[in-house]
Amino acid sequence: MALTRHDGGRGVILAAFALCSMANAAPADPTGFASPADVASQVAAMDRDMKPGQGFAWKPLLKDGDTIAALEIWKKPGRPAVHPDQAEYATVIAGNGTLISGGTLEQPSATKPDLTEGSRIVGGTTRALKTGDVVLIPAGVPHWFGITGERLVLLGTKISVKR
Repeated sequence: MALTRHDGGRGVILAAFALCSMANAAPADPTGFASPADVASQVAAMDRDMKPGQGFAWKPLLKDGDTIAALEIWKKPGRPAVHPDQAEYATVIAGNGTLISGGTLEQPSATKPDLTEGSRIVGGTTRALKTGDVVLIPAGVPHWFGITGERLVLLGTKISVKR
């Protein structure tokens, strides 16, 4: 059976062009995104969920495989820490605090495969933290966050580093 075309073949060309365009189209955008309202809402929910006396809360905000951008609320300081194979990138979202980084971690004890905690940091650099500050702590560097006031809220991401 023969087909007769009345459009001079333009329909075939347009259909082929459309198929090629779809095949070459960019894949769906995998970018994670949280607006300031999303961040504020999650921080408020975390605040409500914290128990009296609870010093720390952590909750993922955005994820891409093993990479997580998480909100951290500190109401009490934790122990000085080192992440042997992870750099830590953090932005102060709210509150004020203190960062001690560098130096030597005293009495180190591995508490998890990716976390070593100690009793204190000797010889580190002390910095005051306020909303908007950005910190990048290389893998293997001791650090400690102190709290000035009611709380310190960070948006933090740990980045795996191959050694």
